[in-house]
Amino acid sequence: MKVAIVHYWLINMRGGEKVLEALLELYPRADIYTHVYNPRAVSPFINSHQVYTSYINKLPFAVKLYQLYMPLMPNALMDFDLQAYDLIISSESGPAKGVVPNPNAYHICYCHSPMRYLWDMYHEYFRKTNPLVKFFMKRLIPGLRLWDVSSANMVDRFVGNSHYVAKRIARIYNRSAEVVYPPTSIERFLSVPRAPGDAYLYFGQLTGYKRADIAIEACIASGRRLLIAGSGARKKDIRRYEKSPLVRFLGRVSDEDLVTLFSQARALLFPGIEDLGLIPVEANAAGCPVIAFRQGGALDTVKEGVTGLFFDEQSPGALIRALDRFEETEASFSNRGAYVDHVRQFSRDAFKSQMSRIITERKRV
Repeated sequence: MKVAIVHYWLINMRGGEKVLEALLELYPRADIYTHVYNPRAVSPFINSHQVYTSYINKLPFAVKLYQLYMPLMPNALMDFDLQAYDLIISSESGPAKGVVPNPNAYHICYCHSPMRYLWDMYHEYFRKTNPLVKFFMKRLIPGLRLWDVSSANMVDRFVGNSHYVAKRIARIYNRSAEVVYPPTSIERFLSVPRAPGDAYLYFGQLTGYKRADIAIEACIASGRRLLIAGSGARKKDIRRYEKSPLVRFLGRVSDEDLVTLFSQARALLFPGIEDLGLIPVEANAAGCPVIAFRQGGALDTVKEGVTGLFFDEQSPGALIRALDRFEETEASFSNRGAYVDHVRQFSRDAFKSQMSRIITERKRV
């Protein structure tokens, strides 16, 4: 069986690229098709495969400005000649599923997320951009939405990375989707000894839908210590918080330091809405409880009352009340075996096993 994997773009190594690696382990001889490719930014394992790029890759500054070229990507996908392939797996978060397979091929779309900038996060992206981009967004987005919906007809079966994404696939494309959690490197966290201190942890960017401001303001208002780790912090975003003795900004941390942070954090605070969000899984693998907003992928990644708890409103007050509840019952979140049992479903082996089963079934859903 000849296999092609269509991935939206290859310009870093994040969750989508980890999914691509696991798919390549299932199909070591698969070819990769993508819009933009930076070999220096991806793993040697991905680079060891044949990678074909669309004409977007030849446009000026494509590696940095790839998102500005998104209106050209539907047309670019049509240029990929996939007629010789028996199995096509599209890895969708940016435009990827709109390829044209041969009539006998089987096309599975592993959907990390229907494109957020076209649908439910359109207004947030629109508010943040400059007037020139807003001008083009108003004129181009309607056509891209039509293409996005119509290109779903080229897919035999959708697979979503969470139940939250599966619901969005049903709403936007009117298609059902089975849920297969993406592979997570849980093994490096499972053996770390748990040694919690008195500080809570926030890991991720400080702006936008991740809502770090809720975690920061809740801890300052309630007199709790908070460590903030991760890239993307801009000076203007942290200026109003950096004078507080309760908040410490760590910036980008290494993988080794992240393991230590999870080990020593009292709990991870997760106040945003993610399509899935693997940070809570990694924290749980290290035995660290998670206090999360009750929406999005956190409903899959956090087991309430066992590996964490939820709060129901995106506000500092609601998070403070959740912190109070957590501290009243903190001892009940110390069963390390329960954490291990929960995170096994997010392992690389679990992902490969479920995807192999779905591909073998070869039915249209």
